[in-house]
Amino acid sequence: MGVFSKFFGALKKTKDAISKKISQIFVGELDDDFYEDLEYMLVSSDISVEAAAEIVDNVKALAKKQKVKTEEDFKKILREAMAELLDIEQDPEEFPTLYTIIGVNGVGKTTAIGKLAHNYKKQKKSVLMVAGDTFRASASDQLVEWSKRAGVRIVKYGEGVDPGAVVFDGVKSAVARKDDVVLVDTAGRLHNKVGLMDELKKIAKIIGREWNGATKNYLVIDATTGQNAMVQVEMFNEIMPLDGIILTKLDGSSKGGVVFAIVKKFGIPIKWVGVGEGIDDLEPFDPKAFVENII
Repeated sequence: MGVFSKFFGALKKTKDAISKKISQIFVGELDDDFYEDLEYMLVSSDISVEAAAEIVDNVKALAKKQKVKTEEDFKKILREAMAELLDIEQDPEEFPTLYTIIGVNGVGKTTAIGKLAHNYKKQKKSVLMVAGDTFRASASDQLVEWSKRAGVRIVKYGEGVDPGAVVFDGVKSAVARKDDVVLVDTAGRLHNKVGLMDELKKIAKIIGREWNGATKNYLVIDATTGQNAMVQVEMFNEIMPLDGIILTKLDGSSKGGVVFAIVKKFGIPIKWVGVGEGIDDLEPFDPKAFVENII
């Protein structure tokens, strides 16, 4: 199944929430009332006020330039405007790279790491997982199971061990074995923000000192949380500057519009999206395919 087909299934709820509403408000007159209804519709689909305003402004200009008359032509320019907002220029991926994966508990962080490991293994990359979440008893055990499924190495210790020590040994192992990809799991508890901040800073310091390749910080967020995801992005971006977002559980959400809000406010690209429960159901984010499956 191609990425387009996977997006189609995963985004059905978001598509129902957005596309059908366009047909309801489109009556052939692209006047101020129509654009006001369009902006309201976008905002109600979890696209932020700022992102919706930018999309509507761009659509107005395109509609005037192209003398749009039909609903299908209008949807075409709406897709163009929405995809343009999401299409952030990015540097090509390089190896070796260490990815620090962060996020609150329950967003599917461990699963995302397992699927990333599988993806890179398919690309013939040597992959190491580092079980840096020693706060939850089950976190390391879950990561071990994913390492077996993906067929990659893992460095782990028991519950309560200093996560900095696990990361230190993991990075040393990756350097010695010349791994292409290192995936570092981290704790996601929020009730102790100061402790979490100190822990992540310590991990980042160890990585900066011991790792000699590229580094990226990815935040995992749950698509079903909608605008609550914005708070998580803001909080973690303060602690550990983010290079990308992994959006999980997109297949169970009607709130896919939150990706526009994130990109507009923070300028952080969406890197991967979870479009199902299978090991292959984590896909590189494609703005064009995403938009074409919600409009």
